[in-house]
Amino acid sequence: MSAPARTAAAGGTTAAEGTVAGGTTAQGARPASRATGAGPFARLGGTRPVRVGAVSVLVRPRAVWVGAAALAVLAAAVLGHLSLGGRPLAPDQVLAALAGDPAVPARVQLMVVEFRLPRTLAGIVAGACLAVAGAITQTVARNPLATPEILGVTSGASVGAVGILVLAGAGHGGASGVAESVGMPVAAAAGALGVGCAVFLLAYRRAQQSLDSMRLVLVGLGAAGLATSLTTWLLTLGDVSNASQALTWMMGSLNGKDFSATLPALAAAVPLMVLAAACGRWLVLSSFDDDTARGLGLPLGRSRPLLLLLAVLLAAVGTVLAGPVAFVALVCPLAARSVARAVVPPLGLTAVVGAAFTVACDLLAGFALPQSLPVGVVTTVLGAPVLIALVARSQRRSA
Repeated sequence: MSAPARTAAAGGTTAAEGTVAGGTTAQGARPASRATGAGPFARLGGTRPVRVGAVSVLVRPRAVWVGAAALAVLAAAVLGHLSLGGRPLAPDQVLAALAGDPAVPARVQLMVVEFRLPRTLAGIVAGACLAVAGAITQTVARNPLATPEILGVTSGASVGAVGILVLAGAGHGGASGVAESVGMPVAAAAGALGVGCAVFLLAYRRAQQSLDSMRLVLVGLGAAGLATSLTTWLLTLGDVSNASQALTWMMGSLNGKDFSATLPALAAAVPLMVLAAACGRWLVLSSFDDDTARGLGLPLGRSRPLLLLLAVLLAAVGTVLAGPVAFVALVCPLAARSVARAVVPPLGLTAVVGAAFTVACDLLAGFALPQSLPVGVVTTVLGAPVLIALVARSQRRSA
């Protein structure tokens, strides 16, 4: 690697601090004295080398503490969800039931393990998948607005899933039950892949081999509008009960989840998360402009399609499991990046934040309010102000 490339990789990350629509710098360049005054790792938030025998790794103390705090919040949200999800139970009863203590009454064991745990696990998996998918699309597009829901990916998944729900009459047993358990995930994944590939191909500039962030968002909004119109049309073709079920699913809901739906989604999410973690270096380099990324060895022709494909699959898994839960993919990566003070959203922290946010919102929507609501209603109420603030900040910086 040449000397200029090493300089860009070590201390010149101000250009990759995150962009908004049009590719402008979101956080702005900081003074050179602050960026370089504490050595080449000053921008990485106090990275420290740790050596154990023959192995030497770089550790960020802030990332360790932030990660531990996020895991504690997730544990508290999960325990609250299991304790308050219906008839209140003492936390020690919940922990004993999860541990399989024979002294726990069978009624409590059934309530915690069979009824409440699948819904909680569904919230964890769906929130983590949607949050990580948002982190990938935001980083690849270098635009915080470029999330799966803005790009039409979740709307494409909704077209496939609602088509099965409405046209096959899912949930009434027999062939309909098979269509719901097998056909709906396949149709949702196909819809998400179809819309995601179409948006990428329309926004990609083949001559410059670049991906324009503004064009990506605009094409995605158009695709999302088209997919939403198709979904509305499909709703008019079904009977009242199927349309009502589809509308509830479209709002984002964890009601009625069991292990038959949650465990397959978990099995699909784990390898996708591992692949996303393995692509961490690609994500960091993707935050630079195209010329710098190429100079640092990023194969743009392969990395972008593969990363976006990974994001689409993760979004499809989360959408199939919980429906298109709004704003999880937008808010959680931004929160993870902010608290970690990182160049790009750390994927592990983003997954934990997404899981905690979704479980906490479901606890609030389903059990803390006088009227039970789908989880997507609460995530929308909490996430909409973040979207408005992002758009307002983008307008101020472009003025």
